[in-house]
Amino acid sequence: SPISGAFNSIGIPVEQGAIWRLGMGIFPGMDDEFMPSLDEGTFLLMPTSMPHAGMAHNKEVIQQLDMLVGAIPEVDMVVGKLGRADTALDPAPISMYENIIQYKPEFYLDERGHRQRFQTSNGLFQLRSGTMMSNREMLEQGLSVDMLIPDEDGSYFRNWRDSIQSADDIWNEIVNVADIPGMTSAPKLQPIETRLVMLQTGMRASMGIKVYGSDLDTIESFGRSLEQIVKTVPTVKSESVFADRIVGKPYLLLEIDRHEIARYGLTVDDVQKHISVAVGGRQLTSTVEGRERFPVTLRYPRELRNDPEQMMRVLVTTPSGDNVPLGDLVDLEYQQGPQMIKTEDTFLVGYVLFDKSAGLSDVSVVNDVQNMIQHHIETGLLNVPNGVHFEFSGSYESQQRAAQRLQIIVPLALGLILLLLYLQFRSWSIAGMVFCGVAMSFAGGFILLWCVSQDWFLYTPFESLNLRDIFHIQLTNLSVAVWVGFVALFGIATDDGVLMGTYLEQRFAQKKPSTQTEIWDTVVTAGERRITPAIMTSATTIIALLPILTSTGRGADIMIPMAIPVFGGMVVASITYFIVPVLYSWRAEIQMTRKEGE
Repeated sequence: SPISGAFNSIGIPVEQGAIWRLGMGIFPGMDDEFMPSLDEGTFLLMPTSMPHAGMAHNKEVIQQLDMLVGAIPEVDMVVGKLGRADTALDPAPISMYENIIQYKPEFYLDERGHRQRFQTSNGLFQLRSGTMMSNREMLEQGLSVDMLIPDEDGSYFRNWRDSIQSADDIWNEIVNVADIPGMTSAPKLQPIETRLVMLQTGMRASMGIKVYGSDLDTIESFGRSLEQIVKTVPTVKSESVFADRIVGKPYLLLEIDRHEIARYGLTVDDVQKHISVAVGGRQLTSTVEGRERFPVTLRYPRELRNDPEQMMRVLVTTPSGDNVPLGDLVDLEYQQGPQMIKTEDTFLVGYVLFDKSAGLSDVSVVNDVQNMIQHHIETGLLNVPNGVHFEFSGSYESQQRAAQRLQIIVPLALGLILLLLYLQFRSWSIAGMVFCGVAMSFAGGFILLWCVSQDWFLYTPFESLNLRDIFHIQLTNLSVAVWVGFVALFGIATDDGVLMGTYLEQRFAQKKPSTQTEIWDTVVTAGERRITPAIMTSATTIIALLPILTSTGRGADIMIPMAIPVFGGMVVASITYFIVPVLYSWRAEIQMTRKEGE
C-alpha cells in the first residue's frame, strides 16, 4: 500500500512489525486492488474448445451455448461469436468463443433508467385484469410488466428470482449451464473491462501468468505444470484455471514425391500451383461496385475438396496432356502444430489464466499464487526449463504501477497542505495544530472502511427499511478510487481548523491577554463564536456526500469507494473543533510563562 511503501522508502519496514500484523488481522477488507469493477450490466463469456475441433463442431457448440444461457430467466439477451473478422487486430482462432450476455437489472426501470413503482395491495401487485399476484408468481408464470399499473406510491418490481441476490449469482448460473464437455470454463469478464485488459496485456482475463520461451512445446508443457499448481491455491477458482494449448492444431501436410513427379515431367511448382488453385483457391481478378472491391477466386467446389480422400482425387495435368491423380504425386500425413503463435518482447509467449474467488482482491490472490509457485520451485516439485521465464500480468500490473505513484503523491499532498498552512499563519506550531485535523480525518476514513466490511454495520431487521441496501454496504478494498478519496479528504479536513485558528489569531491580537484566566476566556469566546460556522462547514460536506453513497447505476461502483473515506473522515475530523482551541491555549500559556521567566 502507499503507507507501507512510503515508510519502506525511508528504511522503516512497518510491514514486519507486530502492530502492522495485528492491524491486518483486525481490519478486514484492507486488501489492495487497482480499481473496483464497474457494473456494465453485461457479461462476456469467453470459453475455448479443444484446438483440434473443426468449424462444424464449434458452430454447433456455440449455438448450444447461446440456447443454454438464454434459458436463464435473468438473462435478457445473448449473442455468440467465434473466429475473427478479416483483420490482424483480433487474431482469434475458431476455438475461442465470445458470448456477450446482457442480463436484466434487478428492478424494472423506466425509460429514464429509474426504478418504477407499481400499484400493490397487501404485498401483492395489482394487475390490469383486476387480479392480484405476487412478484414471485409473476416471474414463475413469465408475465410481462406491462400488465401492472404504475403507481408512485407502490412497490418496485424485481426482475430476479429470490435465489439471485447479486450479479455474481447470475454469473454462477451461467457457469453451471455452460459446462459442456470438450469446452473449458472462463473467468468472469465484462466487455469493456476485457477489451481494456486485452489492449494492455493481451490476455482475456484480469489475472494470468505469461510464460516466455523460445520453444512452443516447452512453453505449453511448463504452462500445464503451472495450471496444476494454480488449481490448488484456495483463493483461486479451480474451474477457471486454464493454460493455453498451443501445439494441438492438426495440420494436413502434402509431401511432394519428387521421383514420381519427375516420371511425369512435372516440376514442384506445377504441382503446387494445382494444389493452390484447386484446394486453396487463387484470386483471378476483382470486381468494382461503387466504392467496394470484391475478389473473384477460382477453386474446386466444396464437395470435391472437403475431405482428404476427395482431395487426393484432384487431377494434375502433365505436359503430355494426361491427367494424374494428386494422390499418385504426394504423400498425405497429419501433424500437430500451433493454432496461434503469440510473441512479446521478442519471445514466444503462452498464457495461464485464472480467476479469483468472490470477495477477494486481485493483489491478494496473485500473492497467494506467487507464494505457491515459489514453494514448489524451492522444494523441487517444479522445475523451470532453461530459457523459460514467467511473470504475472493483468490488473495486478496496473495496481503495482498505481501504488508506486501513490507512494509519491500521498506524502507530497500532505507536505503541500502543511506548507500552505504555514504560509497562512506564518507559524509552524499553529500549522501543526490545524494539521492535526488531517490525522483525525485519516483515522476516520479507515474506521468507516472497517465498519462497512462488518455484518452488523447499519443492520436493520426491517426488510422495508434496510439501510445496508440503501447505502450499498459491501466489502471495500484499498484501490485507486479509495486513495483519491483520501487525497480529497486531506484538502478539506483542515477547513474547520483554519476557520478556528484564524479567528483565534484575530481575538488574541485584539485582546492581548496577559494572564491564564484571560487566555482561557479569550479561547472560550473565540470557540463559541466559531463553533457554528465550523459545524455548518462540515455538515454541508457530509450531507453533500449522501446522494453519492446512496447512488445506483453506472459509475456508482467507483464513486462510492471515493466517498466513503471522505464521509468517515469529515465526521471524525469534527473533533478538531475542540483540539485546535485547546492546543492554541496551551501554546499561549507556554509563551506567557516564557515571558514571565524572562
